[in-house]
Amino acid sequence: MKPNDIQFKSFENIKDKYLGEIGTVERDQYEFELRLDILGEIIKQTRKERNLTQEQLGKLVGVKKSEISKLERNARNMTIGTVLKVFRAMRANVKFMVKLDDNELIVT
Repeated sequence: MKPNDIQFKSFENIKDKYLGEIGTVERDQYEFELRLDILGEIIKQTRKERNLTQEQLGKLVGVKKSEISKLERNARNMTIGTVLKVFRAMRANVKFMVKLDDNELIVT
C-alpha cells in the first residue's frame, strides 16, 4: 500500500458510521454518557485544585470516601442534587442548561 492510498477519516465521521449521526438515539446516548464521564473527571480535578482528599471532600458532603471515589470514576448514577452538593462543598459555581426546542432553562 502506498502512502497516497491511505484514507483518513475524522473522529466525527467514525462516530457517524458506528454510532449514528447527530440526533439519532444511539448517538445522543453516547454523547450523554461521555459528558457524564467527563463530569467525574471534573469533580476529581476540582477536588485536587482545592487541595482536598477524597476523605475530606466526603466529610464536607456527608458521605464516605468510597462514595467520592465512585463519583470520580463513574458519574453516571449521580443525581443533579449530588452534583450540586459536591461542587458547593468545593465552593465551585455550577450551571446546568436544559434546552427544549427554542426554550432554554438555565439552573445555577
